[in-house]
Amino acid sequence: MNAPGPLLAVDAPSLLYRAFFALPTSITDEEGHPVNALLGTVNLLLWAIERHDPRAVVFCFGPDSATYRVELYPRYHADRPPMPEELAQQWARAEDFFGAFGWYVTDHDSLEADDLLGALASAETEAGGTALLYTGDRDMFQCVSDSVSVLFPRGAKDGPELIGPDQVRKRYGVAPEQVPDFIALRGDPSDGLPGAKGIGEKTAKDLLREHGTLDAVIAASVRLRPRIGAALRESAEELRAFREIATLVPVPLDPPPDRPTDWLAGAAAARGLGMRRLADRLERLAET
Repeated sequence: MNAPGPLLAVDAPSLLYRAFFALPTSITDEEGHPVNALLGTVNLLLWAIERHDPRAVVFCFGPDSATYRVELYPRYHADRPPMPEELAQQWARAEDFFGAFGWYVTDHDSLEADDLLGALASAETEAGGTALLYTGDRDMFQCVSDSVSVLFPRGAKDGPELIGPDQVRKRYGVAPEQVPDFIALRGDPSDGLPGAKGIGEKTAKDLLREHGTLDAVIAASVRLRPRIGAALRESAEELRAFREIATLVPVPLDPPPDRPTDWLAGAAAARGLGMRRLADRLERLAET
């Protein structure tokens, strides 16, 4: 008997934004409303489903900025532009559209989609399964283990990169569990986190490889080069706040039951939004 496939947890905001900016808004339904983000997201998912055969798919939504993260650092996500109206219209239709495929859709009123992805990964592995997290957010590398991988989108036509522990170490030079400490030290421009003054990627990596954790790095600051040591001591509390921002919040979730993709229902939903080529493709998948 074949082992069940992984749970595929999807960072819905990440993929919707990526698809929206990758495809023209001239892709519309019969009433002229853009559907490019919905179409592009499904195409991204089909690539993953056909290759990894997940036992279930869960789309995770949440607010752009968790309140407690903004309270810790008011500049968190402050420079992000508002959602384009053409995307907001599709966002409102996403739950019904993705749900038609038999994909679970979950949301949280105060925590971000990232936190839900991490919670699902933990729940799945605690139940003895494996998880795939489909996201363009490098913060999620902290979840990577022998049982959890990240599907990280890239521009090439060969699909997303599969990120495991070795790939995290190759990219950052640190272990997955050190990623929040690394982000705190190096900073993360996409989240508005500046990191420690004068400490870039290489220095952050070297410090963590030698000392292990952010707290240990700060404790060792008196023995470091004067400029680096002073920067760490002067911003110690702020750096700890950055680490807390970058660390996922545990959410009590149960692993969802197995649920295969419903190709025919998905085809009907796609055809209803004018996605004829996608609907034809889905109907062919139903026949295999």
